[in-house]
Parts: sequence; C-alpha cells; structure tokens
Amino acid sequence: MSGVKRKDGETFEEMLKRFKKVITKDGILQEYKKRQFYEKPSERRKKEMAAARRRLLRRLRKEQQKYA
Repeated sequence: MSGVKRKDGETFEEMLKRFKKVITKDGILQEYKKRQFYEKPSERRKKEMAAARRRLLRRLRKEQQKYA
C-alpha cells in the first residue's frame, strides 16, 4: 500500500503532488484503469498482439533510419 506522511511545513497541495507521483511510480493508477472494466481474454490477446506489432514496427523503422 502506497502512502505519504506529511512533512513539517508542507502544504496539502505539495503532499498531494508527492502522493500522485508515488502512485504513478508504483503503477497503481494504471492498474486501476486496466481493471476498471472486465476484458475478455480474447480482447486482451488482441491488444497484446497489436502492442507487439507496434513495438516491432517501431524497432524496424529505427533500424532503417540508422542505415539511411
């Protein structure tokens, strides 16, 4: 469980900013958004395959730029 403790002289806004940074770093917000709605296993596989395809194309484009 992520959390922050208030430092001396720290405003609520500063503490909230630190908390948001910790939550983002831990990936809790991303995990929440991912699990907000049920995703069928077939949909999950399609998303993973599309992401893999994008990574591959990005890598190929990067390699082609090296030689061009």
